[in-house]
Amino acid sequence: MRIFFVIVSISFFSFSQTSVEKIDNQWVLKVDGAPFDIKGATFGYDKDVDNYDTYFKDLQFLGVNAIRTWATGENTPQLLDAAERHGIKVMVGIWMRHGRPGMEDDDHFDYLIDIEGMEVMYDNAIETVEKYKNHPAVLTWGIGNEVYLNMATDEEKLAYSKLLERICSKIKQLDPNHPITSVEAWTFGLDWWEDHVPSIDIYGLNSYGPGAGFLQDELDKRNINKPYIITEFGVTGEWDAQADKNGVKIEPSDNEKYNAIVKGYKEWIVNKPSCLGVYVFHYNSSNDFISTWLFTHVTNLKRPQYWAIREAFTGKKPNNKVPEIETFSLPDSQYKSGIWIPVNLKVNDPENERLKVSFHYNQREGSRKRRNQINPLNFRGNLSEGFEIELPKEHGVIKVYTYVEDGVKSNLGIASTSIMVEDKEAKAVKYKVPKVSLPFYVYKDNEDLPYFPSGYMGNHKALNVDVDEKKEVHSGKTAIKITYSEESGWYGIAFVDPANDWGDILGGYDISGAKTFSFWAKSKFSGIVVKLGFGLIDDDKPFPDTAKKTEEITLTSEWKRYTIKVKKEDLSCIRSGLVLFANSYGYPQTIYIDDVVFE
Repeated sequence: MRIFFVIVSISFFSFSQTSVEKIDNQWVLKVDGAPFDIKGATFGYDKDVDNYDTYFKDLQFLGVNAIRTWATGENTPQLLDAAERHGIKVMVGIWMRHGRPGMEDDDHFDYLIDIEGMEVMYDNAIETVEKYKNHPAVLTWGIGNEVYLNMATDEEKLAYSKLLERICSKIKQLDPNHPITSVEAWTFGLDWWEDHVPSIDIYGLNSYGPGAGFLQDELDKRNINKPYIITEFGVTGEWDAQADKNGVKIEPSDNEKYNAIVKGYKEWIVNKPSCLGVYVFHYNSSNDFISTWLFTHVTNLKRPQYWAIREAFTGKKPNNKVPEIETFSLPDSQYKSGIWIPVNLKVNDPENERLKVSFHYNQREGSRKRRNQINPLNFRGNLSEGFEIELPKEHGVIKVYTYVEDGVKSNLGIASTSIMVEDKEAKAVKYKVPKVSLPFYVYKDNEDLPYFPSGYMGNHKALNVDVDEKKEVHSGKTAIKITYSEESGWYGIAFVDPANDWGDILGGYDISGAKTFSFWAKSKFSGIVVKLGFGLIDDDKPFPDTAKKTEEITLTSEWKRYTIKVKKEDLSCIRSGLVLFANSYGYPQTIYIDDVVFE
């Protein structure tokens, strides 16, 4: 018992105190009274709990002393603990929904009428602060991200501002030991914050490229007497880039990406009197349109941004340089799909290591996920004799990449260009969404769910959906648990893409070629009758499901596999990957679903 109380005492009283002071016209952030210059990175590995220690050791190697998150979740306690073990502070993100589809996602929230939804955001913010305010890894609170940017009207911005001030003022009462930051793109929030949200302590400004060097001037022009943090930073983004002759935004070279961080940190950030530091975007790995442009890793290989962070924060050059792609171009013409065309590629590696080359492409039309998708290209040849690529079955302009990997050193150089392709079949496709590979899992262990369970129907207040059920599982680690707490009424749930959309935004996936749709299901008590399947959005919406198929089944208390034949269905755009409808007759209901797959 004595040991237990000692542990509780340490946990409660070991929090760090963060403060902001202005000394000789210079704003200073302090942690426990000592100056703290933020040398940060945004953190994208929040779901990979098992490897937290590896990531934080790597961040230490890069000279990073703080990370930024956008929201909290079930892994936040472990994340904060790992950060504390490695002496890294955290800007704890508190998510606020966007007023219209925008940069972050395709969500839509109405701040003018959705009072209940605003209360949910308020409660979440306060709960987050109360839960984590005494954790020693907490540096600041980061509320919202580019919400003003993603709003259409001043009326909505005013309503959001009032909610934001209500949240911030309450946090001040609850936690006087950590400053409050709200985050916006560029300077879109400055006037609203100044006029309506006085409780913000530090302005969080996302800025890329040379624009970061003008933020101090923007504050000075408005006579703003508050500090700021550059909460996202890197090379100039797509939104500010020039287009090539095919209309594709020209992605900066690897050298430009490196220099933007190294030189930009020295020239645009550290010498500004109101700037408390920076979070470079983005310490993470993926293989998509955004990651090639801004991430530290692509397919888990190190990009120039990785080494640039290290030089900016520590002054140390790369241990091993990324392969340099000196030339990468394609013929200046338009071709039909399936044609093989030559590639003009010249590569240099300072360490003369054996290089591995591959080619990929990205479509610039269609849904958000399709525009972000990078697909492999067929190619042949070698660096000595040259390469050819086979143009894919796409119609219109495509962005083409070359990836050059230096093998055991795990560095990856990337360059890109564009070309026009003709294909009659692709041209005739009505809904341009990502084509998936089979089998395609709608649900498997709550990992990278392609559809989000946001389509609540019927008596939705009595309905709860948990995609992380760990006790009643058919296979793997998790399953879906659906609970309905009333003894009467009907309810429904749809897993949709994009989240919170009912057919007004293009989304979903092309699952053509699948022959079956199957899932495992059971209920807490036998005898519950449900309709289960996929497809929900009707043709009266701009972007419907191209097929809808549900079957009525009677669930038992044992796991059972159910299969629906879909070979003859048009699966070219499935917006709703899983739908369920049921009625309650005299008692609450609990339903479990697992391993939902198109094959």
